[in-house]
Amino acid sequence: MQNLKHSTSNELKRLILEVIIRIPYGKVASYGQIAQMAGLPKHARLVGYVLKHLETETDIPWHRVINAQGKISLNKLNTQGENIQQLKLASEGVYLLNGKVNIKQFGWMSLYN
Repeated sequence: MQNLKHSTSNELKRLILEVIIRIPYGKVASYGQIAQMAGLPKHARLVGYVLKHLETETDIPWHRVINAQGKISLNKLNTQGENIQQLKLASEGVYLLNGKVNIKQFGWMSLYN
């Protein structure tokens, strides 16, 4: 995957971000789902890599991407030590119960919607 990250990184980043910007308000998608929809199956870690390196003040809704278990993987904290992703999701009505988002309820393009 290291070669994949560096060889055509701008193109791959663009493919991934084009999918992420389509995630609707109040919905979430998994890293694997984003990779699949970007035409990069089995490259969920690459999605995480792209999100980890986004600028802090981006309009990309990075906070809507969670892991396949419904958990938050990115650990970006605000100055009060609160998880920014969790706060952003809560502001959209997406809440965590026992540390997980209910994918049946909040998942984007899931079988349950």
